[in-house]
Amino acid sequence: MSENQENIIENNQENNKETKEKKKFQEVETDHTQVENLDEYLNMDIRVGVSKEAEKISANPYLSRGLSNFPNPEKVNCNDYHQQACKLSSYDWMSDLDITTDYLECPIAEVRFKNSHKDFFLLPKEGAFHVGDIVAVEASPGHDIGIISMLGKNVYRQMKHKRVNPDDVKKKLYRTARYNDIEKWISTVNQEHTTMLSSRYIAWDLGLKMKVNDVEYQGDGTKAIFYYSAEDRVDFRELIKILAEQFRIRIEMRQIGVRQEAGRLGGIGTCGRELCCSSWLTNFQSVSTTAARTQQLSLNPQKLAGQCGKLKCCLNFEQATYAEEIKKFPDPKLRLLSKKGKGVYNKIDIFKKIVWYTYAGDNSTMFAIPLDKVNEIIEMNKKNQMPDDLESFAVVNQKKEEEVSYSLDELKNIEDK
Repeated sequence: MSENQENIIENNQENNKETKEKKKFQEVETDHTQVENLDEYLNMDIRVGVSKEAEKISANPYLSRGLSNFPNPEKVNCNDYHQQACKLSSYDWMSDLDITTDYLECPIAEVRFKNSHKDFFLLPKEGAFHVGDIVAVEASPGHDIGIISMLGKNVYRQMKHKRVNPDDVKKKLYRTARYNDIEKWISTVNQEHTTMLSSRYIAWDLGLKMKVNDVEYQGDGTKAIFYYSAEDRVDFRELIKILAEQFRIRIEMRQIGVRQEAGRLGGIGTCGRELCCSSWLTNFQSVSTTAARTQQLSLNPQKLAGQCGKLKCCLNFEQATYAEEIKKFPDPKLRLLSKKGKGVYNKIDIFKKIVWYTYAGDNSTMFAIPLDKVNEIIEMNKKNQMPDDLESFAVVNQKKEEEVSYSLDELKNIEDK
């Protein structure tokens, strides 16, 4: 190898060292963990751009009614109607069966309106109807426009599920919607968002402590339902006068809770699935921190609260199972006696049938003892006998983690009053 080549290699090595040192120096200079360098990053915009699909979904006001696209006034039956595109969807499993069932066997149809708003109507004796038809139905006053979501014998099952007596259904389904009906319906639906925003501004100007969450126009444009949430009672008589004068319609105010508000808004839960309140749950029951304690959950308000700001409804789903299984475990106040010391109850695992104990004088280590072994030790204690220690019965020994205490005020805020 010539001297020139050796010099070139040495120069390259020196340059590489210099660049590495410069990179290290730059990394130290741009270390974001240093307190003095955080100020310049506080105003940084880290928002992600909205995708075309998200813009398409937000621009479609008929998605809450089950339509994946804008309706065509010239077509009575909507091919764009999909059960999965809306809240509280229902699936007609009998449509796949190779049987002939006439919808007249059940003279009642389920009609969908906005979001979770559904109702049952009597079918007329004349005319043929199909799921997805845009129809005119009886309302008070005038008529409303909806979409047939279910026909046939499944309607009886749906009514039984919702505890509706077929004899109590008095409202009538008039006919399939005409061209003028659908055009009027489209114009009223397009006004709902602007009407909601205007009503919010009016309520704020009047100093009312309330939030207008949603507006649903009647199909003929003569009436609108304003859904609002408020912590206390609100005197909205002046608000109704202003809204009636501005929009020239009948006003109906309906108060909903924060759980219903989250259901109408929709979203994805911490489990990765669609919110239960927006997909299938209609009966909202009060949830208390007792359910979290029964299920051995950490009383962390940030983890226990849902998108509505209250305790998650799913805490009640397994509460009865936990309460029944806990009866099979020993009393938490009962201590296991051994020659090494007294065993103090710590927690349980109802699925693995394990009870965790610690020594009274030493809380650093927990012992996972199977339930049958715990009952065996209890029987020994009743006979004034004591095992040498608890470790020999344990399947797992581990250090006890420090418990984090949370404010009682925070827990009261997320608990149903």
